[in-house]
Amino acid sequence: MEDRNWLQLQELLEPIHVRAAALARRLCRSSADGDDLLQEALLRAWQKLSSLRDPGSFRPWFYAVLISVHRNRARASFWRRFVPLQRNGSEPEHDPAGEDGLLWEERRMRAHRLSNALSRLPAVQREAVVLADLEGYPIDVIAGLQQVSASAVKSRLSRGRERLRRHYQRLGLAPRGEPFPLLPEGEPS
Repeated sequence: MEDRNWLQLQELLEPIHVRAAALARRLCRSSADGDDLLQEALLRAWQKLSSLRDPGSFRPWFYAVLISVHRNRARASFWRRFVPLQRNGSEPEHDPAGEDGLLWEERRMRAHRLSNALSRLPAVQREAVVLADLEGYPIDVIAGLQQVSASAVKSRLSRGRERLRRHYQRLGLAPRGEPFPLLPEGEPS
C-alpha cells in the first residue's frame, strides 16, 4: 500500500514539481531551506494522500500542504527571521567567463535582491505575495490555501507589496510616488 501511495504521489507531482520547488524556495529565506520545506511537504503529502479525493485538484491540495508545513516551520523557528541569508553552496565561487558572465551575474544579483526582499516579509504576507504575484493565483484561491477571507488576503498583499516597495526604494531601485510592481524591470522571478 505504501509503495502504491508513493508511486501515485510521484505521478501527481511530476507536472508541478518544478513550480512547487520554486514556490517552496520563494517562501523560505534560502534555497536550502526551500528544498527542506519541499521534502517535508512531500513526506506530509505522502502520509495524507488518502485524503485527496480528486486527483485533478492535486496542485492546490499539495500547495495547501506546503503552506501548512511552512507555517509550522515558521512558528517553530521564529528566531530564524533574524539570521542573515547564507550564500547557496551550489553557486559557483566565480562568474562564468565570456560574454554571458556579466548577464549571469546580473541575474544572480537580481534573484538575490528578490530573495532578500521577500525574506523580510512576515510569513503570511510572503505567502500571499508569492502565490499572487509570482505564481499567479487569484485572491479566492489564496484565501482557500491560507484559510482566511479574501479581504485578509488583500490586506496581506497590500501590506507585503508596500514593504517590498519601501525596501526597493531604500536600495534606489524603485521610483518614489509611483505604483510599484513586485519585480523591478528585468527582475527575474
